[in-house]
Amino acid sequence: MTSPGSTPLPANGPTGPQVSPVVGPGPAATPVVGRPQAWPVAPAPPRPPSLIQRRWPGPSGPARPLVLGALTAAAVIGASILTMVRPGLGWLVAALAVTAALGTASVVRSGRPSPTASAITPTGAAAPTAPPGPTAAPERTVQADPTAAPEPTVQAATARPGATGAPGRAEQALWAAATVALVAVGTVRAAGWLFALCLLAAAVTGTLAVTGGRSPLGMLVAVTLPPAATVRALPWAVRGVRDTRPAGSGVGFGRILTSLAISAVLLTLFGLLFSSADAVFAELVTGLLPDISLPGVIGWTFRLVVIGGGLLGGAYLVTRPPDLEGLRPRPSRPAHRLEWTLPLVLLDALFAAFVLVQLTVLFGGAGHVLRTAGLTYAQYARGGFWQLLAVTALTLLVIAVAARRAPKATRADRLLVRVLLGTLTALSLVIVASALYRMQVYADAYGATRLRLVVATMELWLGLLFLLVGVAVVRLRAEWLPRLVIGTAVLALLGLALVNPDRLIADRNVDRYLETGRLDVDYVSGLSADAVPALARLPDPMRICALTQIAAEQPRDGLWATNLGRLRARAELDTIPLSGTLTYCLELGRW
Repeated sequence: MTSPGSTPLPANGPTGPQVSPVVGPGPAATPVVGRPQAWPVAPAPPRPPSLIQRRWPGPSGPARPLVLGALTAAAVIGASILTMVRPGLGWLVAALAVTAALGTASVVRSGRPSPTASAITPTGAAAPTAPPGPTAAPERTVQADPTAAPEPTVQAATARPGATGAPGRAEQALWAAATVALVAVGTVRAAGWLFALCLLAAAVTGTLAVTGGRSPLGMLVAVTLPPAATVRALPWAVRGVRDTRPAGSGVGFGRILTSLAISAVLLTLFGLLFSSADAVFAELVTGLLPDISLPGVIGWTFRLVVIGGGLLGGAYLVTRPPDLEGLRPRPSRPAHRLEWTLPLVLLDALFAAFVLVQLTVLFGGAGHVLRTAGLTYAQYARGGFWQLLAVTALTLLVIAVAARRAPKATRADRLLVRVLLGTLTALSLVIVASALYRMQVYADAYGATRLRLVVATMELWLGLLFLLVGVAVVRLRAEWLPRLVIGTAVLALLGLALVNPDRLIADRNVDRYLETGRLDVDYVSGLSADAVPALARLPDPMRICALTQIAAEQPRDGLWATNLGRLRARAELDTIPLSGTLTYCLELGRW
């Protein structure tokens, strides 16, 4: 029934022509009676990859079992043979084990791609994980904007190492060889301060070996990556442990770990039996095995965690190195010619005046110094060396800023840059020579020390650096300079280790004593065992007082603490009867 005044409606809906919605291609959907049909929703555009995904996507698959086995073996070896009190052979063997493990990781890439990695295509878009079935939502074609900027890309997991920012194989091998050479200093030299410097340099070269930074900004970023790589590598390693399916080598991580455990049990069992059968073999085994006391176990565990974490981060980096090649500062606005020309001209004039004074001092000799300044040569050298060292370092900063801001668009601009910066570089070389001369005079007057030798080595390195800067100024290209700065610093440190600094210091002081009769016995007796062959040239009782303290600090080393410098020192001390009294040595005094 209908109420009066109302219009009846047909049962099938309102009258008039009906317009059906236009649906894209695809299987026809079954209409549902009495329910409004939803329009197809366009898929959301893929989110562009983040900076970390672009620069450092990481390995695409789980860690290979062979890599995890090599890392575990290297960590156990390093924790068992490193000697923390006196460096020795154990550091070299541990460095070789670490290098072999990371080399294995760089050769054996990750296994099967993970779902998260395969979801990103080389164009940065999300790839479908399954083919659309009959019930899949209809697809819509989105037309690309021809004016839009291309999205950043993510390199494929199978890209060559160079494509991901890794250094060339030769350069990577050079940094790794430099790291091993720096660590090996602890096997041939007994000076602890020298080994500490070499360890700091080895940390830098080792980081460059696994990250591949080349530009100054890339090298700074590379130093911060190992701690982050250790954290990011934990899920990567866990996926490798859980992945029980063999890949590549056909051996899973569980089998490798079981093999290592069985080998350790067999070696321990038969080693104990052989040790109980022969005393000489027992002494050898005691030197090979780590300390099993409670403090020794705690120290071993700490070393295992630290070395294992570092190895895991290093393997994560070498498996898929970050892209540090494009990390460069934005080009700055070139300065006006007057803004940089006038300061450099005045600075060149000041440097020239100082160099003329230095030449007058060098050719005038001691008489000129005494007449003009009322100082001895030693006082003159001590009063100006440190200032000249600061001038040398600041000059490098000035040259770097000027080379970056100076315009080079025209031929006249480039000629002006070469003339002004080349003049400043040449004058700086004369200042470096003057500083070295002052240090020579200073050491002749007061004796050689470790600090004076290290600073003189630094001045020689700065002189070599100025030569390289001069080449860069002439060529107006310095992309190669940052790597050579670190490379020459490593060579300078290895050269210092090659000349045996503590023995060189002792030789200089002994020669000075034989000429002048003056010797700082307290200082030379505090040198390392490397100085023993030089101090043995002193006459008695001066020799006894100089060697007594060194001899008291030379206990017998175990196998992993074997050091060439200490071996030579003990062989020399065994031939010298040290029978002097402490009272006489105290009365001997400083000179």
